[in-house]
Amino acid sequence: MRFRPRFNLTLGLVVVTVMLLFAVVGPWLTPHDPILDADLMNSEMPPSWDHWFGTDSQGRDVFARVAAGARVSLTVGIVAQAINSVIGIALGVTAGYWGGWWDDFVNGVTNMMLAIPSLVFALAIMAVLGPGLTSLLIALGLTNWSWSCRIARSSALSLKSQGYVQAARTLGYGDGRIMLTQLVPNMVGPVLVMASLGIGEAVLAEAALSFLGLGIRPPQPSWGNMLTDAREAIRSAPWVTIFPGLAVFLTVLGFNLLGDGVRDWLDPRMQVRA
Repeated sequence: MRFRPRFNLTLGLVVVTVMLLFAVVGPWLTPHDPILDADLMNSEMPPSWDHWFGTDSQGRDVFARVAAGARVSLTVGIVAQAINSVIGIALGVTAGYWGGWWDDFVNGVTNMMLAIPSLVFALAIMAVLGPGLTSLLIALGLTNWSWSCRIARSSALSLKSQGYVQAARTLGYGDGRIMLTQLVPNMVGPVLVMASLGIGEAVLAEAALSFLGLGIRPPQPSWGNMLTDAREAIRSAPWVTIFPGLAVFLTVLGFNLLGDGVRDWLDPRMQVRA
């Protein structure tokens, strides 16, 4: 059986790959330092051969800052979602497999988390911890695990009655070993879909928190604080706003398309014969 390629999966994979390569290689493509090379004599210069994305109000190269910000924003998105996935899978698998009072407790906490917008929760955490990369990772890593937990729990509930799980119990496997070797590997697909969507959401949340001054501290560039700095220059130098905003848009779009494409690819109802 052969399957038709999914347009959203292909496009999402291309966009995500390009953005990851931009984050890795981009800072090496320009001789300008994103922080130190400030020249007020060349402030708000439009895009040119010397400054591909123009310069900001302090004369810093926008391309260099967008590339440096890509490393920060993508690192925050990936690490924060990794923390969310670990928490969500751990709680969901144990709740679905053990059931009882633990399942009721996890469900209660999950419902509470779903009732509070994750960005509002992250804002509260950042207000307590203060701005900075570590605080940002903690805030975003503790506020968006509820959907992963729901998926892991429902998968565990359906998988724990399968024959291979019963066989593992017969062979003397403990609960921890059964969950790690029998349940978790069989829920990788749905978890990957949620992780891909979650990375895009974390990148957007980082940009929002940095825009509000609660994220990455200047002069370290991130897409969010670049948009903050560009607010007053949106008319005189629109490129200072356009390029970091476009970077956020493409990154979130790419991860959303990737997650949507992986979901379609893993769903047997969406598979068609070539």
